[in-house]
Amino acid sequence: MVKATRIHLLRHGQVAGFEDKRYNGQGDVRLTDLGRQQSAAFAGRFQHLTLSGIYSSDLYRCRVAADQIALLQKVDPVYREDLRELHIGDWQGKPWQQIQREDPELWQARLDDIVNVAPPGGESLLQLAQRVRPAVQQIIESHIGREVVIVAHGGVNRVVLLDAIGAPLDCLFNIEQDFGCYNVIDYFSDGIAVVKKLNG
Repeated sequence: MVKATRIHLLRHGQVAGFEDKRYNGQGDVRLTDLGRQQSAAFAGRFQHLTLSGIYSSDLYRCRVAADQIALLQKVDPVYREDLRELHIGDWQGKPWQQIQREDPELWQARLDDIVNVAPPGGESLLQLAQRVRPAVQQIIESHIGREVVIVAHGGVNRVVLLDAIGAPLDCLFNIEQDFGCYNVIDYFSDGIAVVKKLNG
């Protein structure tokens, strides 16, 4: 019997400017001191495991954790653009309050239909899912029966977790993903996925 493929799904550490509610999107924001500590702590968590792959969004805030984990593993991290956070378009870097003032109708439309309504020049949640799902499936198929780390973002991780439990995308905010959190998902050969740990 083939054992499950285990994905250790991580969110990057705390980012600079976290105090202000804003969309970082695909901007290459830096980590705070705590964020760097959270990234380093991941390395210790996996030092006694044999990982067959380390995958990461190619944005800096994720690469830091992937690099730290790789220091204690005999595998090099693979940085993937298709694991990036939701492309937030013209809203990137803007505080939520500013967007609500400048574009209240689109802000509300997106709240009403988070799956299909995209920010100007950006992606909808559905488009994000269509980008992320093939990437995750490819990673699983490349490491059958082994253990893999994926370092990604709040939006990306929520899509992966919702798919694992069979929940629709509009349940996005029913799952929390804190900075530096840790999830574990087992994928079985019959297509069943089991979430073993959530937002740890």
